[in-house]
Amino acid sequence: MRTHPVFLSPLRNVFFTMSRSLSRFLSRFLSLMLLNFSLNLHRSSIALQVIGGNATVVQGETAILPCKLTDTKEPLGQISWQRKTRGKPVNDNFFTVTSSGPNYVNGVDKRFRFIGNFSAHNGSLQLSDVTLLDEGSYSCIFTLFPSGNHRTEIPLNVLVPPDTSVNDHHLLMGNEEVLLATCTAAGSRPPVEVKWTYSTLSEKVKAITNTTQHANGTTTTESSLFGVPTRDINQQPVTCVVTSSALSKPKTLPLTLQVHFSPTEVNISEISKDSFECSTEANPNANFTWSRPGQSWPQSAVRVDGAKLQLLSITSDLNGLYKCEASNLYGRKHGQLYVYVTSGTCTACWVLFSLLLLLISIGVGAWWYIYKVKKHPSTGEGTGEVIWKVRTSSRMQRAETVEEEESTCLH
Repeated sequence: MRTHPVFLSPLRNVFFTMSRSLSRFLSRFLSLMLLNFSLNLHRSSIALQVIGGNATVVQGETAILPCKLTDTKEPLGQISWQRKTRGKPVNDNFFTVTSSGPNYVNGVDKRFRFIGNFSAHNGSLQLSDVTLLDEGSYSCIFTLFPSGNHRTEIPLNVLVPPDTSVNDHHLLMGNEEVLLATCTAAGSRPPVEVKWTYSTLSEKVKAITNTTQHANGTTTTESSLFGVPTRDINQQPVTCVVTSSALSKPKTLPLTLQVHFSPTEVNISEISKDSFECSTEANPNANFTWSRPGQSWPQSAVRVDGAKLQLLSITSDLNGLYKCEASNLYGRKHGQLYVYVTSGTCTACWVLFSLLLLLISIGVGAWWYIYKVKKHPSTGEGTGEVIWKVRTSSRMQRAETVEEEESTCLH
């Protein structure tokens, strides 16, 4: 095989050399342009920021999910929102915003509302009526050209205020320690602090607190107040104080302790010259009943108004024993009043009394006699002298032992 040499003219040789040089120049120019573009794009990506933040809200209120893109001149194509929450444990696309407006994705949840501005690169959302199922992580994504997607995460923390209550227990007076009252803060997040205030009972009661964790992340806290149910703690005020970050201020729940007991000693006292009144201590308050054991009730001669007994006429028909019974759901006790009306006037009583004083002091006795005669003139009518004695029971109604307390003379 024979080889034939190729001869190029000088002009064609120059053209070939220039073509190769131009090709190398263009290649280097394009490389520099691409490098410069990449560097500018990298600088732009470093400069831009997607600003979010943390959001904390009380259940039932409104949360703001902030999201804003800064320091970029790239065209914005779309703002997208994703979530991964207690109610949506799998990453879920739920909202987009374009230049034409906002759109719901994968179902409509009108609790979400776009409150940003697309042209201002503000993608913030508002979520109303927040529930515990909304707690989780929300992703705000800006799609730019040509740099692509830029995102930030916004954690949403939901606080749940407790359902609070305070209850006393049916307390009967006794000598052993029992549960007096319970304060409950149910279904809170985070856990609450429960305390009792009882300034007058500091050495007579104690508090024990227990907590229960629930599957949904909430906690129930229960504080129990223990003590001996005596009359000393009856009607004493206590207050349960619940403190929580889900509450704007501590919640106070006042309670008055109620210790139930039967009537104590029944006392009968004179409230005027012809009226008497029963009194006792009991919880609940006692009801009073007047009676005449073994005798008929003198309807027209006496008046009864609850615990009060009034003698309307001073006659011998009133003679006898009157019983005042105090009772409630837990027992009863009684006191006794003995009434004796003598015939004739009582002026002679005072005359005899004045004569005795006369033996001690004639002057004083004379003055006393004149004073009493003028004050109590005899009319000749049948006014009577009432002698009364009070006896009260020392035990329950079954007990018959009584104690004489006092006697006097009434006109």
